[in-house]
Amino acid sequence: MRPAIEAMAEGDVEPMARLRLKAFFEGTDRTLDEDMAGLRGLIAGDGFEAAFVARARDRPVGSCLLVRDEISSPHDLAPWLAGLIVEEAYRSGGVGTALVRTVEARATSAGVGKLYLYTWQARGFYEALGWTAVETFEQDGAPMLLMSKSLL
Repeated sequence: MRPAIEAMAEGDVEPMARLRLKAFFEGTDRTLDEDMAGLRGLIAGDGFEAAFVARARDRPVGSCLLVRDEISSPHDLAPWLAGLIVEEAYRSGGVGTALVRTVEARATSAGVGKLYLYTWQARGFYEALGWTAVETFEQDGAPMLLMSKSLL
């Protein structure tokens, strides 16, 4: 059964924050409470920014965000597709693609002409979805890639 993509709800916040901390923030000062507060802010936001989850058997198994500002971005660009994460057991089944397409659709409906993201390891995944490499740079001693996608 393919997971359903839905707007993130309060019950999704803690499990998604735990998954995000392990994937994106391990070894940093970011706390579970800080990540949960950020996700709650997106849920209660102004209607532009958004958090989506992939739900399987009434349980969140992945998420992706549409945000105005990327965490500690060296680029003055907006908006961003951020925080794509899928539980390992649900990878390679189209869940990540569905989450990305949902964020792209939300951005398009809001009139966004171009969307940005950062990645390094998932470059091929995003290129297969029509994203283009813009710039390779170093952040915190590691290589990073800025990518973009024209939506309109």
